Amino acid sequence: MNAPQDTVAPKPAKSGPPVPLIVIGALLLIGGIGLGGRMWWRSQHLVETDNAFVAGRLHPVATRVAGVVTEMHMQDNAVVKAGDVLLRLDPADATVQIERLKAQIAQADAAIATTAAQIAQAKAQAAVANSQVAQAESVLARTELEAKRSQALFGAELRATSKQELDAALAARDVARADLAARKASADAAKEAVVAAESARQSAAAQKGATLAQLKDAQNQLGYVELRASSDGRIGKRTVEVGQRVQPGQQLAAIVEPETWIVANFKETQLARMKPGQKVHVKVDAFPGHDLLAHVDSFAPASGASFALLPPDNATGNFTKIVQRVPVKVVFEPESLQRLGEAATRIVPGLSVQVEVEL
Repeated sequence: MNAPQDTVAPKPAKSGPPVPLIVIGALLLIGGIGLGGRMWWRSQHLVETDNAFVAGRLHPVATRVAGVVTEMHMQDNAVVKAGDVLLRLDPADATVQIERLKAQIAQADAAIATTAAQIAQAKAQAAVANSQVAQAESVLARTELEAKRSQALFGAELRATSKQELDAALAARDVARADLAARKASADAAKEAVVAAESARQSAAAQKGATLAQLKDAQNQLGYVELRASSDGRIGKRTVEVGQRVQPGQQLAAIVEPETWIVANFKETQLARMKPGQKVHVKVDAFPGHDLLAHVDSFAPASGASFALLPPDNATGNFTKIVQRVPVKVVFEPESLQRLGEAATRIVPGLSVQVEVEL
């Protein structure tokens, strides 16, 4: 018989999770701690928002006079310099207006010359009338003396003069008095004629002054038919063509200046530690992968809601507290834009960006 073999007892199973799960859990714990630490660090040193847009200066191109476009020198998206001619209007209307006003000025000059002659004539007539008054006064003085003498002689006992001679002397005196009154009335009328002529000359001069002002305005209008660029930039939103009639104030295009900046709308709870000059990291959605540098320039004097067309009225009783946002101006660093090269010209107003401010 064979000897019985020894029976091997089974090894007991190990308790606890397997080693791979422990490693994975440790890695997840370390990753969570790292992520939490990073989030805490960012919350203490950075504030960010994606409610931000590129802004710039847009100058409207509008005419100051009405007219028909005869020449067009601005093209879509073209670069222009301040003072460049953008378009010209038909100058015929302004030219006709200038010629008409020049004719009115010539008429005013003729009227002034006529009134000057009338003034000279009226002054001469006034001088004649004054001399006639003086002559009539001397005649009256003589006739009054003769009348007194005749009255004295007639009243004496000798009656040295006749009643007929006395009546003639008195009649001569009365005639001299009437003639003097008539001469004085003529002198007054001559003076009034001088005053009237002076008034007519002043009126003609005032009319000429008004016409000269209208002529200057018409000449300005003639200069406005040539529309020039108000600043450097690029043409956008052109809505005018040759042959189109435009009206004063009608916007025909816009000039967008090359300088741009960012308006970032931060929550009011993010502003406590922000201040001008802080470094800002900018990500433009149109240029993924590019981290541009900028700095905080200034803060708006009021929240965005305060500048709205219809600001909220919190006194109505339906108040719900909402975190307000304050526009913050962020300016690009020139060196950062230079690294983009020609692509920097495509950072135009209206683009969406994300900003991150280092506190």
